[in-house]
Amino acid sequence: MNMETLKDKVAVITGGGTGIGAAIADMFADHGAHVVVAGRSLQTLTAVANRNNGTAIVCDVSKFDDVQGLFQKVQSISGHVDILVNNAGVPGPVAPIAEVNIDQWKACAEINLFGAMYCMREAARIMCAQGFGSIVNMSSLMGIQGYPMRSAYTATKFALVGMTEAVAREVGPFNVRVNALLPGAVSGENMDRILERRAKAEGRTAEEIEKENYTDPAALKRWVEPEEVAKAALFYASDASSAVTGDKMKVCCGRF
Repeated sequence: MNMETLKDKVAVITGGGTGIGAAIADMFADHGAHVVVAGRSLQTLTAVANRNNGTAIVCDVSKFDDVQGLFQKVQSISGHVDILVNNAGVPGPVAPIAEVNIDQWKACAEINLFGAMYCMREAARIMCAQGFGSIVNMSSLMGIQGYPMRSAYTATKFALVGMTEAVAREVGPFNVRVNALLPGAVSGENMDRILERRAKAEGRTAEEIEKENYTDPAALKRWVEPEEVAKAALFYASDASSAVTGDKMKVCCGRF
C-alpha cells in the first residue's frame, strides 16, 4: 500500500474524534481518503477533520435520525460512500451481573450494537446501489471471549461479530465487503477510565490490574497502540483485502 491507496475514497469514521477513531482518520487521510469524522463532540471532531482536510459531522449513532442525516450529508460530498468504519462505542458498566445498572447496560447496547446496526443499514443501502464498498466493524477481543464484569460490552461485541458475518453474506453479491477488527487492550484515555473503574470495583490498584490482566498475558507484553489498529483498518478498507469478507482479525499483541 502507498500514500494513494485510498485516493478519491470517501471514508466515514464514527467515534472519529478520539482514540482509535482519530488514529484511523489520520491514517486514511494520509493514504488519500477524504475522511468524514462523526461523533457527539464537535470540538474533538473538528480538530481531527481540520488537520486532515476532512469533514466533521455531529452524530449520535444511538439515534436513527442522526445516522440517516449523517449518510445523506456524506453522500452529498461526492455522490458515493466508499468506506464505513463502525468505531463509535462505549465501555459500558464495569460490575458483576448481579449488581449491574440496567440503564447503563441498555445504554451500552444502544450505542455499541444498535448504533452499529443503524450505520450498517444506511451504508449498505448506498453501497449496494453503487456496487462497491467496504464496512469495517470495530468489535473487540471480548467479541470472541467473555470477560468478567463486562457483560454489556462483551454482549455487544459478540453480536457485532455475528452481524459482520451475516451482513457480509447479504451484501457480497453487490461487491460490498464487511469485516471486523478485534483489538485487545488499546492504550489511551478510554483504557485509563476502565482501569480506574475496575480498581474501584475490585479494591485493587490500577497498576496491579493492568499488569495481571492486560500486559502480562500478552505475548508481546505491552498495550496495543491506536495506530496499530488503524493499520489493520487500512488493510480492510483498501483493495489489498479485495477478496476478504466476513473475516475477523485480532490486533491484540498476542493475548491468546
